[in-house]
Amino acid sequence: MTTMDKVNKFRDDRDWRQYHNEKDLAISISLEASELLELFQWKKSEDVVAKKPTELKEELADVLIYSYMMADNLGLDVDEIMAEKLKKDSEKYPVEKSYGKNLKYNELDNKNAKN
Repeated sequence: MTTMDKVNKFRDDRDWRQYHNEKDLAISISLEASELLELFQWKKSEDVVAKKPTELKEELADVLIYSYMMADNLGLDVDEIMAEKLKKDSEKYPVEKSYGKNLKYNELDNKNAKN
């Protein structure tokens, strides 16, 4: 049974499919991402990672579950769309220009950009 099958079974066992339209899934992704972000508010990243691993895992799982559900609703293969995005990003961020830099793709050729 795939992860998507397990998610759908959990949802279907509770008759929740009726609530999981694309708009509400997008809202849920954002809300869960905000809950993940809230764990870091006013704290050092290292402290949260060290002291709240369970909460981090749970919030990240919620983001991923809703993201997978949205992809499934749209008939998208998660592995395929991620591979396509990585290919596109590798073209925008070639290693020889972006290695060790945190610049946006449109800043990589700017000689005056810092970093």
